[in-house]
Order: sequence, then C-alpha cells, then structure tokens
Amino acid sequence: MDRDSADLTCQEVAELVTEYLSHAMTAEDRARFEQHLLDCLSCIAYLDQMKATIELIGRLGDEPSGGEPPKTLIARLRRRAKS
Repeated sequence: MDRDSADLTCQEVAELVTEYLSHAMTAEDRARFEQHLLDCLSCIAYLDQMKATIELIGRLGDEPSGGEPPKTLIARLRRRAKS
C-alpha cells in the first residue's frame, strides 16, 4: 500500500481482502486494515462473506459435478445473503 494517510477507504479494504486473508500484509498494513474494521460494519460483513465464499469453494471438491452449482452451495449462499 502506498497511502500516506493511516485511514483506508471501504474500496481499499475490499481490494485488500485477499491479501489480508492470505496473511500477505505487513504488520503495519494489517493494523491499518483491522483499524478500519473496528469502525465499519459493512466491511466486516464483506470480509465475513469472503471468508464464507472461500470456505464453500474449498468444499466444492466434495460435491458431485454436473455442470450446475451444488444445491448445498446455493442454499448456503442464500442463507448468507439473508443474514
């Protein structure tokens, strides 16, 4: 990251979620990211959605393949969207 300001915008947080989840940030950048999360419920929800998506994608190998998304994946995504 090359921002002089300590504050991150929501768009910057969204762009950095993968880096955050893969632990590829410096300690300073991670602290800035987490500081933003303390004040932003929308970004917390986005981070939670990304974590759930990654978890579900990791389980795709457990589902039979037939060209359509597995029913369990669809059901979980619908439940997540409602919460």
